[in-house]
Amino acid sequence: MDTFNFEVRRSRIQGRGLFALTDLPARRKLGELGGELITEREARRRARGRASVMIVEFGDGTALDATRLGTGFKYVNHSCEPNAYMRLCRGRVEFYSLREIAAGEELTCDYGETHHDGRLPCRCGSARCRGAL
Repeated sequence: MDTFNFEVRRSRIQGRGLFALTDLPARRKLGELGGELITEREARRRARGRASVMIVEFGDGTALDATRLGTGFKYVNHSCEPNAYMRLCRGRVEFYSLREIAAGEELTCDYGETHHDGRLPCRCGSARCRGAL
């Protein structure tokens, strides 16, 4: 398996982001999100009223909360035109590149449905921005 290098730094999208330190090939596993395995109910309780959380629901009543724990992949910001995607795989969240990603480029993925129910303004800056999460 390839090992790629990333750096967490200030993002124009939101707070901090995860940036590629080298060119990344398309359609490759980039890494995994770590965190605390919790119930979906607990995930929603934790997300209530917070603008910044990193919780992924698996659809089976469980979720992964990477807000306090986790790897640098918890800093992957949302974009309506992402260069990566998340894949849920046996209790893990894996990140894959959708296309080639240049060194210095911020990794982004489409968060899809969130706990914010369309009330959180999107700051991705994409020409195809949906406006809210």
